[in-house]
Amino acid sequence: MQEQPTSLKKFGTFGGVFTPTLLTILGVIMYLRLGWVVGNAGLLGTWLIIIISFLITLCTALSMSAITTNIRIGAGGAYAIVSQALGLEVGGSLGIPRYISQGLAVTMYIFGFREGWMGIFPDHNAFLVDIIVFGVLITIAYISANLAIKTQFIIMGIIALSIISIIIAAYEGSMTIPTSEALSWGSFKGSIENGFSGSDFWLVFAVFFPAATGIMAGANMSGELKDPKHSIPSGTLWAIGVSFVIYMLMAFWISRSASEEELLNNYYVMVEKAYIGPLILAGILGATFSSALASIVGSSRILFAMGEHKVLPFSNFLAGQSNNGQPRNAMLVTGILIFITLLLRNINAVAPLVTLFFLITYAMINIVVIIEQNLGLISYRPVFKIHRWVPWFGLVSSVFAMFIINPTVSLVSIAIVLMVYWYLSRQNLETPFEDVRSGLFFSFAEWAAKHTWGMKKMQQRAWKANLMVPVRDINGLRGTFEFLRNIAKPKGSIKLLGIEGYHENSTLAEELEAISESFRQKEVFSSTSVIHTDEFAKGINYSSQALQGAFFRPNIIFLNLQNHDDYETELRPVMKESIRLEIGVLLFLSHPKALLGQRNTINVWVSDRRNNWDLGWDIGNLDLSMLVAYKLKMNWKARIRIITVISDPKEEANAKKFLNLLINLARLPETLTEVHVGNFHTVVQSAPSADLNIFGMDADLKFDFVKEMSVKTQSSCLFVKDSGHESILA
Repeated sequence: MQEQPTSLKKFGTFGGVFTPTLLTILGVIMYLRLGWVVGNAGLLGTWLIIIISFLITLCTALSMSAITTNIRIGAGGAYAIVSQALGLEVGGSLGIPRYISQGLAVTMYIFGFREGWMGIFPDHNAFLVDIIVFGVLITIAYISANLAIKTQFIIMGIIALSIISIIIAAYEGSMTIPTSEALSWGSFKGSIENGFSGSDFWLVFAVFFPAATGIMAGANMSGELKDPKHSIPSGTLWAIGVSFVIYMLMAFWISRSASEEELLNNYYVMVEKAYIGPLILAGILGATFSSALASIVGSSRILFAMGEHKVLPFSNFLAGQSNNGQPRNAMLVTGILIFITLLLRNINAVAPLVTLFFLITYAMINIVVIIEQNLGLISYRPVFKIHRWVPWFGLVSSVFAMFIINPTVSLVSIAIVLMVYWYLSRQNLETPFEDVRSGLFFSFAEWAAKHTWGMKKMQQRAWKANLMVPVRDINGLRGTFEFLRNIAKPKGSIKLLGIEGYHENSTLAEELEAISESFRQKEVFSSTSVIHTDEFAKGINYSSQALQGAFFRPNIIFLNLQNHDDYETELRPVMKESIRLEIGVLLFLSHPKALLGQRNTINVWVSDRRNNWDLGWDIGNLDLSMLVAYKLKMNWKARIRIITVISDPKEEANAKKFLNLLINLARLPETLTEVHVGNFHTVVQSAPSADLNIFGMDADLKFDFVKEMSVKTQSSCLFVKDSGHESILA
């Protein structure tokens, strides 16, 4: 198979990050809407709007700078950042809507270019202008990112000339309005579109805020930068700083150069007030063209990165590159998307999605940094360090800005991201890098353990079947696989403890891991370990003793009684030590012929309570038996039959009352009861058949009794000893 060419990292800070970021921020809003913003909000209100807008984006830029100096960022910009932190599912849920929104952004920039062009040449065909501009854009982007960057240098020169035109106008005396008059709070009269029926601060903020977005334009080139860890922070922050100064000074200039009436009625007031008006028009065309070019180049890199990570269908095609490392296939798909949106002719209805997906991206980047900072993992060592309040401010302000701009579309945007995440989470994506989720889950578990440790040990309501299964015969384990799974499923766990003498060529560890993986695939968490010892009982007991200091430790020992086991020297010591350590014990004896049968019925045997039929919280050695029976009932879809044998006929009524009350308090629906008077061994032999019979046990449980019960019931049997920390009544 031919090896795909790798993307050439050849761009520096100025060309790869600073230029596209600055040109995206210095966009059409600066030329065509800044005057209207000043006319409504006044200079003081406009400065406040600019400060708030840039503060939001600055905090996100600082967070992005921190995270990019802590990882080896690949292609895709924000998509790569989020994916490497929270996994491909979260990264893709952000990357897919962001890619589509950037495609829509290209279309809007083309429409903006066309409006500026039609202002100069009103007789030109609007659709033809759109198609020609699109053709030029896709050609430049398709040839290479290098040509796109060089084109942006030319556009930067044009924008610089337009700003120089404004400086000359100021020098030549355009600022005729006194500073004292210009420094005022606006009257918020509204716009031509609403008949000057009024506006407010946050509405004007919503109009201006998209101007401050675009800080990701340079980060989108992350896969083609010589040194992304240096270039992204440096280029982005410099672009924000320079553009902030330009916006503040431009607002000051226009507030002193035009009256309120001019600012509100004429979106082209800046053209009229500049020393050379056509240079402002050229700046408008250059700003929209450069923003479109940066978006088309950046969006294709996002699509390419998602293709590399197999997030999308036809990923191999999307990840295809040209000989010089350009993502040509992703560029073609992006071009088709943009062309289709051009045919819509009016995308005002979905235009807010573009800004809101930017803000969701900002929020996610800040969330990544918050998680990293609070986990306290040693792997978080960013070269660019920020204070802990920075990402919090960036997150809160991003969400705030979303709902200020458009609450309804914000909810729609969030819903789209969640739906994409839901879809991707079911695709079993293979992450090619380690993300922070393992650290997040571990830290949460550690936090929970620390806060639970000081509580009482009797966590009966939180009880789960956490089994430790000693194994020296792998075939015996395979025979009990489904039985163990049905005891633990869905929230319990199974720890497979291999016991064997040391052998260099042993395969027990690998065989146990294979079965453990099968448990995990069947929705039961499982782990393994192997103890090298020739003494079966000591290996188990030492393991149980060592685990007493662990928070997440097994609460049940499962012993599978087989023909080769020495009951007295291998199993009884384990049962006695487990009882001493307050660990539940399950001793399982599989019937050689009946096995577990049809799994329709489970008999639970309750010992004669002899004049002690009161039902309190302590119901004797019965809790674990009932809990296991209930788990099997649910997973087998079986029924439970509770049986007790009494020697005194006078106790029959009390025994029936006890069993009925037990069923009621234990919340065991559709459970049968039987009370027999007579000899226990006789009753067992004649009792109704079941697929499994569960008996209580003690430390002195005799082997003869175990064998006798299996023979008399003609079924598999489970002998159970409570740990004292379970309660069927909880």
